[in-house]
Amino acid sequence: MRQHTTTPLAIGEIFNTVWDYQQIVREQLIDYVRSAVTHTGGITHLKKVLDYASQYQIKSGMHGPTDISPVGMAAAMHLGLAIHNFGIQEYMQHGEKTDQVFEQSYTWNDGMLHPGDAPGLGVELNTDEAGKYPYVQAYLPYNRLADGTVHDW
Repeated sequence: MRQHTTTPLAIGEIFNTVWDYQQIVREQLIDYVRSAVTHTGGITHLKKVLDYASQYQIKSGMHGPTDISPVGMAAAMHLGLAIHNFGIQEYMQHGEKTDQVFEQSYTWNDGMLHPGDAPGLGVELNTDEAGKYPYVQAYLPYNRLADGTVHDW
């Protein structure tokens, strides 16, 4: 049985499979499952992880940084609306160019996301707008120790 503390446990790392979460959920070492739909095998797989976590009163902590497209953001929001153990939705607004390429029905207002009224996930790709921006490969920066060794974030 988990001892309760006066402060919530940290959300911790971002994991991607039910196997990543199996032990820490079973032993109730976390309060939130922090994952991105786009990195966790899609809506169905992440829902299975969250269903497993719900058996241990563990909530969702959907990952939503700007390197996840508006499609991924909408998928996470809709999944959060469909589960009973919703906890929190991380959200970062995308830039103007991204918003022009991905037309979104969801809105952010007073600290809440609303899915809008468009069908499906509510995101449409504007191919004409996308054609205005050539592909430029980008990389996340490396985290290095003082001796130059690549290290986990």
